[in-house]
Amino acid sequence: MRSIFIVIYVFLFLLLGLPVLGLMWIIGKFNKPWADMAQLRIVQWAFHCIIFMSGSKLDIRGEENIPKDEAVLYIGNHRSFFDIIITYSRCPRLTGYISKKSILKIPVLGLWMKRLHCLFLDRDDIKQGFKVILTAIDEVKSGVSICVFPEGTRCKNQDDPAEVLPFKEGSFKIATKSKCKIIPIAITGTAEIFEDHLPWVHKNNVTITYGKPIDVSGLSKEETKHLGAYCRNVIVDMLHESAAK
Repeated sequence: MRSIFIVIYVFLFLLLGLPVLGLMWIIGKFNKPWADMAQLRIVQWAFHCIIFMSGSKLDIRGEENIPKDEAVLYIGNHRSFFDIIITYSRCPRLTGYISKKSILKIPVLGLWMKRLHCLFLDRDDIKQGFKVILTAIDEVKSGVSICVFPEGTRCKNQDDPAEVLPFKEGSFKIATKSKCKIIPIAITGTAEIFEDHLPWVHKNNVTITYGKPIDVSGLSKEETKHLGAYCRNVIVDMLHESAAK
């Protein structure tokens, strides 16, 4: 039943969101920062509603590690569409996610994401992917945080919740070039909400752990050279530590 409620809710939000987007566009002509933040809070409210309707309980750890006064690069392991819903609902400041280009085909959703500084990656076009990274660097320099799931796809191993696929190194240029801090996120329990029993939504306990900021300037030359592998190990350790608590 909760699956039907969520589908209806999302449909109505996207439908009724069209005039809201129009209003925000007009306001943005006069006060873009206000419009940007208003759109962020509207979407976060919508995501909180979806989480509530799913019946899931969140255990949020280490949220004090997120800087409130500077843009950062969020990186996390990826198991579910709910990874995005839950983590985006927690962002304290304007944050754009890097998503696959096919999302743009979903009516209205693509418009909302564009307004929220999200970027869209074509995995089959290396040149376009490079441009996305350059745009993300500019976004961070302008004060917008970026979130990416460096595995590039969802890990589907149900037997080992601590398994993390190899991280793609390219996205870490966002941190090295913009000199922003990296916030690692360890996520457990989201696949059990949806992906493990498609198309139905089941309630589950989810743990989101935010690690201490990683300052690239404080890493060794070898760690910086393989920054993706270094950050992956940090998140794997966080997942094991989270499971032990």
